[in-house]
Amino acid sequence: MPYHNNLDKITKLDIAIIGGGSAGITLAAKLNNVSAVVVEPRTPIERDCSWALWANSAQKKEFKPAIKGSWQQWRVTDHHTEVLHRSDQFHYISLSSAKYMEQCEKNLAGGVNLIRAAAENICAMGIGGSFSAGGQQFKAEKIYDSRPLKVSEDSLKQHFLGWEIRTKAPISDPQIATLMDFRVDQSRGLHFIYVLPFSDRRLLIESTMISTKLEDKEWYRQAIHQWLKERKIEIEEKLAEETGIIPMQSINPLDIKSGAIGAASGAVRLSSGYAFASIQAQMSKLAEGIRGGDFSVPAPVHPFLNRMDNIFNGVLMAHPELGVTIMMRTAKALDANGFARFMLGSATLIDWAKVILAMPKVSFLKQIFRQ
Repeated sequence: MPYHNNLDKITKLDIAIIGGGSAGITLAAKLNNVSAVVVEPRTPIERDCSWALWANSAQKKEFKPAIKGSWQQWRVTDHHTEVLHRSDQFHYISLSSAKYMEQCEKNLAGGVNLIRAAAENICAMGIGGSFSAGGQQFKAEKIYDSRPLKVSEDSLKQHFLGWEIRTKAPISDPQIATLMDFRVDQSRGLHFIYVLPFSDRRLLIESTMISTKLEDKEWYRQAIHQWLKERKIEIEEKLAEETGIIPMQSINPLDIKSGAIGAASGAVRLSSGYAFASIQAQMSKLAEGIRGGDFSVPAPVHPFLNRMDNIFNGVLMAHPELGVTIMMRTAKALDANGFARFMLGSATLIDWAKVILAMPKVSFLKQIFRQ
């Protein structure tokens, strides 16, 4: 239903969602039997990027329209060892965020509308509030806000630049996703190359850093060039370039705004940067609660997991030279299904025991006592 310019009239709603990204549009698509709007100024294609997760068979079916690539095998490698995993339960999948968001927008129920505009003059009133968007005034009983928090300059971040390319000749092992290849410059922080082959001649390749300081774009590009050169992979065509910064800082619960959802509520996994799976789980629980009259936002990540991730990040900041060792030992300690569970935040006690026993003990014990 289109909204017309009328600042004198106030449209009353049950729910307003500020921001139509991963969390906002997912929640909107799961709502029914309510009056709601999701407010997002950009189109899906304007904010297209790659999202990834380990998916079970049900999730693969659910996300099928947006899947760019799917792999049952993935590897983590350094100068000394390659850990190759093959899972019988999980596929590592890459999604087009544009296609996912377009699908969600098409699936909005009657009474749930999308406004392609920015929310302005937001005034909180209890758990709800008022705002204007697209020339219309709104008042909602409940507002959910998915806009990300500001990232502090000295905090740990995962930052990357990636290319989608077509190669001149077929590459080897297109059935394997390379999650981390540490055979690159480690002088500025934990650095790895991430490669997703969508076919034997089309792939996404990213230079990814985990550190506090961002690099010039040309630095990431040179890392990609060097990695390709060492493997004698020649580019026929560069199809796209994307950059990103994923905060890996712990969010003080007191700083989380009322009604914050998704990354704004702490859904980004602090030790890995993965967020899509936790956002999906949080939005599913929230939508279920809304149907039962509970509008409270579920915690996106278990406190135990946040504590363990904070310990990991503390070690990484205090001893960046241990980053590759920690990642390689984690991959070696777990089988494929255990590794997927661990990265999804659903590791078993046995998974955790294997990882803890594999870690450098002194550095982790010192960090535990600092927490």
